[in-house]
Amino acid sequence: MTVITVNTTTGRLSLEQRRTLAETLTDAVLVPEVGHHEPAARPGFQVHFVERQPDMMAIGGRLLADIGQPDVMVVDVAVMDADWRQDVRTEVIERILAALAHACGLDRPAPAWWVNFRTIDEGSWGAGGGVLSILSLLDTGVFTEEKTNAIRAVLSPRQRQEPVG
Repeated sequence: MTVITVNTTTGRLSLEQRRTLAETLTDAVLVPEVGHHEPAARPGFQVHFVERQPDMMAIGGRLLADIGQPDVMVVDVAVMDADWRQDVRTEVIERILAALAHACGLDRPAPAWWVNFRTIDEGSWGAGGGVLSILSLLDTGVFTEEKTNAIRAVLSPRQRQEPVG
C-alpha cells in the first residue's frame, strides 16, 4: 500500500496534469517497489491532490500571498516497510520529481518542490478492517523474485528481534 499526497497552491495543476500525475506518480513508486511495471499492483496505490490558498502556505516565514507565488509543491510518499535502501529511495524521489517536471512542461523540477519519503513500520498500516503486512503480499505474484527476496531479507531479521507479547 502506498499513498502519494501532492500539496500545491490552488490552481497550480490543471485537470489534465492531475490525470497524468495520477498515473506517472504511481509508476514512479510502483516500479522500484515491486521490481517491475505490474498492473495488478496498481490498486494498492493512491494519489491525493491537496490544494491550498497562498495565504495557507509560507516559505522562509512569509506567506506566499505576501511574497508572490513561487512554484511551491510538497509531495509526501508513505509506503509499507520493505526493501527501501537509500539507492531505492533516491530512485523514487528522482522519478517523482521528473514526473512532476514532465507533467508541468518544465525541463527540470522547481527549487521549491520537495519530496518526503516515509516508510510505515511493519504492522502499522491498516485497511479493510485489519492490519496489513507487506509479507502477506509477497506471494501474490506482483513482486519480482528479486524484490520478494530483498523484502524478506530486510523484514525477517526485524521480526525475530521484536519482543513477543
